[in-house]
Amino acid sequence: MYKQQTETTCIRGTHREQRTGAVNVPIYLSSTFHQESFDDFGPFDYSRSGNPTREALEQKAAELEGGTRALAFSSGMAAISSAFMLLSAGDHVIVTEDVYGGTYRFVSEILPKFQISYSFVDLTDQTAVREAIRPNTKVIYLETPSNPCLKVTDIRAIVQLARQHDCLTFLDNTFLTPLYQQPLSLGVDVVIHSATKFLSGHSDIIAGLTITKDEELGSRLAFIQNTFGAILGAQDSYLLLQGMKTLGARLHQSSSTAERVAGFLLAHPLVENVYYPGLPNHQGHDIHKGQASGDGAVLSFVLPSREHAKAFVEQLQIPIFAVSLGAVESILSYPASMSHAAMPEAERKKRGITDGLLRLSVGLEHADDLLEDLQQALAAAAQVTETIKP
Repeated sequence: MYKQQTETTCIRGTHREQRTGAVNVPIYLSSTFHQESFDDFGPFDYSRSGNPTREALEQKAAELEGGTRALAFSSGMAAISSAFMLLSAGDHVIVTEDVYGGTYRFVSEILPKFQISYSFVDLTDQTAVREAIRPNTKVIYLETPSNPCLKVTDIRAIVQLARQHDCLTFLDNTFLTPLYQQPLSLGVDVVIHSATKFLSGHSDIIAGLTITKDEELGSRLAFIQNTFGAILGAQDSYLLLQGMKTLGARLHQSSSTAERVAGFLLAHPLVENVYYPGLPNHQGHDIHKGQASGDGAVLSFVLPSREHAKAFVEQLQIPIFAVSLGAVESILSYPASMSHAAMPEAERKKRGITDGLLRLSVGLEHADDLLEDLQQALAAAAQVTETIKP
């Protein structure tokens, strides 16, 4: 059979419900499973170790990313922290400096308790990465585009460096999803998702995924998942499967609107900077185009001050002001006190997370309505400049 397109796999995949032919995967709300034989157990025994609904989801996720083994976790952070549990005392990790605040918190506050050291490095600077690698470096952790400044890392180059030093590579693919970026095909070892976001798309569940191409590595992760027990329940597995069916339609439309929004913001006199990999002037734009097939629906932009950001947020009508991203509704976030609140102020400023930075995840509202709302909110924010002039 020919290789089907990602949008088709989102909807169909290869899983079939054998007994009834049901279009939707059944929700197996059972903690345990009867065994027909004293000596030979069936494929499921206890839902922490495996559940038919979760298995269908994991098969779909593996197909989408081009992997052999996927695991569904109770949250994105459960997936991230479980992946880091592949490490041992004495190991060292390199983490992209522009990283989600929850990942920063885990790396900086939890890993040292297990005698695992870390370095935050600008992964767009290959010389800096090369110099940061130590004899005991075991993992290089990537986000590209990164959260919240959408920095672009050359995946192939980092994978090559990692292989030269016998390191694993982990990559958080939440922003682009397998629809627009497939890191396993570029040599990455573990792909991670906060499936809460675009894969689900409806702000109704919390979920995480890891996907590997190497069977042995996948089995090691499965052992960790079963041991820690941070699994996704059957009901949420079903909802995630349903959300993934519309990923193609949702992300294509949201990304198209995001491109228009980014262009509009870039031309606005109050906006000091716009971070969006689809913009030709975005640092790493050409690298991004060489490893991704789309630009995604998340962008960030900088207003002159916290006061400007506050006035803008309070005037805006359509996007919700909240943590998270990747939903049918547009979500505006203030990273300094939301997604990156766990990061000390000095560290935030060093990474470009200023008091005027806002992150927008573009949803499915009509583009014209969203642009008009942004226009009037920026007009209100511009009044702040008038009030603070000497």
